[in-house]
Amino acid sequence: MEDCNSTLPMQKILIVEDEPDVADLVSFNLERAGFQIAVAHDGLIGLQKALVEKPDLILLDLMLPGLDGFALFKELRRHSRTNKTPVIMLTARAQTEDRIQGLEAGADDYLTKPFSPKELILRVKSVLRRSETIPGTAQFEFGPFRFDKNNMKFYLAEQSVELTTTEFKLLLFLSERAGRPQSRHDLLRHVWGYSDDAHSRTLDTHMKRVRQKLAGFACMVETVRGLGYCLRTSD
Repeated sequence: MEDCNSTLPMQKILIVEDEPDVADLVSFNLERAGFQIAVAHDGLIGLQKALVEKPDLILLDLMLPGLDGFALFKELRRHSRTNKTPVIMLTARAQTEDRIQGLEAGADDYLTKPFSPKELILRVKSVLRRSETIPGTAQFEFGPFRFDKNNMKFYLAEQSVELTTTEFKLLLFLSERAGRPQSRHDLLRHVWGYSDDAHSRTLDTHMKRVRQKLAGFACMVETVRGLGYCLRTSD
């Protein structure tokens, strides 16, 4: 009997990594997990493949020939075919500032080398889940915020504001619970799928970007000392 799941399209992941051994290891484990894989060993080819093949997710090393990871990421965000494609950056253990810079630039997540295959699969699946359309009512409004869940678009005082998928879900999660402080643990679990608070820096970096994009309305997002964040209901 034919498996009914065999007709479902496989999600494609583009690996942009200049170390063949690392690229092969990542490819092997992702293929075992049921993903379709494309590989590029330098930044310029990675950009070409991303634009032509339009993958569901990109694993992006930072130290690349031709075009480094940060430059490639900026190009991906410039193009309409890839500006919403989730990106996980791959960094060496010593590159702490690179990780923060990557998150501040808008990357969805990062993995520190060396990483375990299990960690890789968990992160990939978590980011892909966050990029899916949010079920429920198509529109949600709170104060000057309007969320179009079907198209993952956000409007601030009726002006479109570009948010990454993670930023969209983070702000929506807070907006739907306005006036109620949300702990770091709950935010990481519901938005990122993490079960511990080890990635609090990731949360803080994304929240910093959200506040920057809210501009004059940034004060609506309050830091609750010792707990997490809360969206203020009124002045």
